[in-house]
Amino acid sequence: MKKILIANRGEIASRIIKTARRLGIETVAIYSEADKDLPFVQEATHCYLVGEGPVQKSYLNQAKILEIAAKENVDAIHPGYGLLSENAAFCKAVQDHNITWIGPSPETISLMGEKIAARKVMSEAGVPVVPGNQTGIKDVEEALEFAKTIKFPIMLKASAGGGGVGLAICRNEEELHKIFSSTKTRAKAYFQNDDVFIEKYIEKARHIEVQIVADSFGNTVHLFERDCSLQRRNQKVIEETPAQMLREETKEKLYQYAIQAARYVNYVNAGTIEFIVDAEENIYFLEMNTRLQVEHPITEELTGIDLVEWQIRIANGEEIPLKQKEIRKHGHAIEFRIYAENPDTLLPSPGVITTLKWGNYESSRLDYGYKQGNQVTPFYDPLIAKYIAVGETKKECIDKARTFFSETVIEGIKTNIPLMQRIVESDWFEKGDYTTQSLQSLLPAKK
Repeated sequence: MKKILIANRGEIASRIIKTARRLGIETVAIYSEADKDLPFVQEATHCYLVGEGPVQKSYLNQAKILEIAAKENVDAIHPGYGLLSENAAFCKAVQDHNITWIGPSPETISLMGEKIAARKVMSEAGVPVVPGNQTGIKDVEEALEFAKTIKFPIMLKASAGGGGVGLAICRNEEELHKIFSSTKTRAKAYFQNDDVFIEKYIEKARHIEVQIVADSFGNTVHLFERDCSLQRRNQKVIEETPAQMLREETKEKLYQYAIQAARYVNYVNAGTIEFIVDAEENIYFLEMNTRLQVEHPITEELTGIDLVEWQIRIANGEEIPLKQKEIRKHGHAIEFRIYAENPDTLLPSPGVITTLKWGNYESSRLDYGYKQGNQVTPFYDPLIAKYIAVGETKKECIDKARTFFSETVIEGIKTNIPLMQRIVESDWFEKGDYTTQSLQSLLPAKK
């Protein structure tokens, strides 16, 4: 593999370029008019304008991306995360052009991307799933009928959804009546599919995921767990590894189920199996992400393994470099997602970054997508950077994070750093005594 096109932008494009450069692989970056001055454009070996700012006219323009790939005669395409990373049709089109897709097969992407089908498959694989229905809900009357069988509270979810989009918690019939139609409309707008289904809402839950990697020789390994429970409005904000407050036998079950799930669908490349763990540490399958995760750096820091390198090697037909017993973990790592957003409303805060001074991260890690003078536009997810605190213990990570955030200065836009600071100062975060609902008390009221 000598040349890779990166069908993505910002910090994840920079992240992939870094590994490719170390491996002696040329990179082709695509960029929109709005992103022409971002760091990843200068970092790539070659770069091409893919279109105007709006995502439909740039990073989702499959024909243009394939045209650039053909012109540059690339060996492979890495989709990063988001955008086209879980688009089975694009994956197949890439393969039809005799270009290697750095990720799982289009069949696997399609199967696991449809939440109802994924639940059914995981049940067949012997992986426990949250109680819910196995078919789409047509109307609110049917939704009410099923909700009564599993009892409130329930979650109404878009079948093709992800990232918290098209998801609503209902605690009674009145709430279900209010949000049913709007959830279907939102699902249609975001995913071109208005199918919704119902799951039992697990109170006091932890959101735990397991990183798996599999090759085409039948080898499947896990790289331990990540706790992703700290979320704002069903979207992750902070992730850490290892997970606290979980028994070792529970973790071993999580690993076993993750491997089981991956093998059952003949998974190849890097992926993540997400679970809900309740107060009694019962485990329920949530979803499979058929791509690299935003939070993959904490796993890399815990294990010393470059996941992007493993992705490339597996796509190139190589075996996983290590056996399960050779994969070790050391220390603690926490990822903080730094967004351009108004801390009072949690809405995006686009604008020009007039001042950008990062705090000390020499003994930790910072994956960033913007520099001073860059503009954060309203066209894309407002993620600016990811600060990954690394230490021997969680306390050491928190101490580093406190220093980093106190020294960081960002002007011209608003960010969620005040929220990060409130979290790292809290006793419950240091103890690890939190659930998916713990952050609500620190968030502004929904408007």
